[in-house]
Amino acid sequence: MSIYIIIDKKQNKEFIKENDEHYKIITAKEYITNSSTFLDEKKAYIINLCSSYKYQSIGYYVSLLAEARGHKPLPEVLQIQDLKSLKVLRKVANQCSELIEKSLSSITSEHFELSVYFGKNIALRHERLSNELFQLLKIPLFKVYFVRDKTAKSKNSWKIKGIQQLKIEDIPQEHYEFFNYALNDYINLKKKFQKKIKHTHYDLAILINPDEKNPPSNEKALMKFQTIGKKMGFNVEFLYPDDMDRLAEFDALFIRETTAVNHHTYQFSRLAEAMGLIVIDDPNSILKCSNKVFLTELLVKNKIKIPETYILYKSNYTEIADQLEYPCVLKQPDSAFSLGVVKVSDKKEFIQETENLFKTSELLLVQKFIYTDFDWRIGVLNKKPLFACKYYMAKNHWQIYNWNSKEDKEGKFQTLPIYMVPDKVVEVAIKASSLIGEGLYGVDIKEVQGEPYVMEVNDNPNIDSGIEDDYDGNKLYEEILKYFYDKIQHSKNS
Repeated sequence: MSIYIIIDKKQNKEFIKENDEHYKIITAKEYITNSSTFLDEKKAYIINLCSSYKYQSIGYYVSLLAEARGHKPLPEVLQIQDLKSLKVLRKVANQCSELIEKSLSSITSEHFELSVYFGKNIALRHERLSNELFQLLKIPLFKVYFVRDKTAKSKNSWKIKGIQQLKIEDIPQEHYEFFNYALNDYINLKKKFQKKIKHTHYDLAILINPDEKNPPSNEKALMKFQTIGKKMGFNVEFLYPDDMDRLAEFDALFIRETTAVNHHTYQFSRLAEAMGLIVIDDPNSILKCSNKVFLTELLVKNKIKIPETYILYKSNYTEIADQLEYPCVLKQPDSAFSLGVVKVSDKKEFIQETENLFKTSELLLVQKFIYTDFDWRIGVLNKKPLFACKYYMAKNHWQIYNWNSKEDKEGKFQTLPIYMVPDKVVEVAIKASSLIGEGLYGVDIKEVQGEPYVMEVNDNPNIDSGIEDDYDGNKLYEEILKYFYDKIQHSKNS
């Protein structure tokens, strides 16, 4: 297995003692842009030491693309997102609360900062705590801020005030040798640790947001989930964005609000999973489906046809502009519901729109424009086809949604039985969604001369009464609820 240490600043290379026998140091730009080279490498371990893991930063994309390429990154995108939620971090870190008190028992001040390098701290007395936190958080370099808990009965009680990524350049010079020791020790040992959290409840929570203009399930569909769920033995209750503290009351969570990574829906999902709930959409699916750069790499690696696509970097988009066939389509990595997607007709428009989109993302996609009268939407649950719809383009528009239109924002639809869908379309939908997981997905496909091209894999597909259930009726809701039921039973008996 090849091991790569990724840095985003060349000057940071001087902090690391390169060891050609065990690992190579490369820049984030090299890893991101040399797609063909790294896609062919089946086994690689990626240690991401970029200066920032901020959403859609270069560091974020290193871990995201590593997962798409079948490599093993440290940290994974799930762990990167956990850094933003103190609630999730406290939930995880509290599993070693006794160790925290023991390790910090000799500290006399009211505050303490613990720097962790690959599970180690330069003070030997904090090594067990550092390793425990590292195994739980899976971040290579981080700093934990502790404050004494004055509300607790014990004088030695501490609580975590914050956790943040530690940059290489922030490591004190006197720690360089120890940092390299910790790095090499980690590479040699690669210890893995994960605690299982048991659940004890049997209720189903459905997360909704009454203020959302275009929710993934309309009110009638939500009522069907509740009514049919009760008949199947569930106590179904609706949760709202400010109800995260109630998750412990439930056995499963079904998110029926549009998901996003930098959003409370992701935090609900991540916390629910950490607490042992059965979750749709699970956090891994939200992370992967929400980013089109990841999906592009994943689909290409697995030889699934997509329209000709280029990943745009700030240093290559002008060069690529001369290679394109116009019109073409620009996409933000986290665009949804046709928002953040722009069709450009020539090079001048391409440059203008690209520069505008680069204000919010380090990477973009440009894709060959393929017009069809409709897109297939194949619903997939547990790697099996669930429903099939034809979503037609909005009137006088090239997309299903036309947000600029005052009327007729959406095109028409046609719901069909699975047996009436071309086999190739169903097969590629199952193959593409299976690369993400076994939950609930909606795969958008364009069919051109009998060949299916995957456009997107959606983690939060619409289940609307009168549309997706137009053929199967209540059976559609029963299948989804049965999935929850079977998963809960399996979890109880394991």
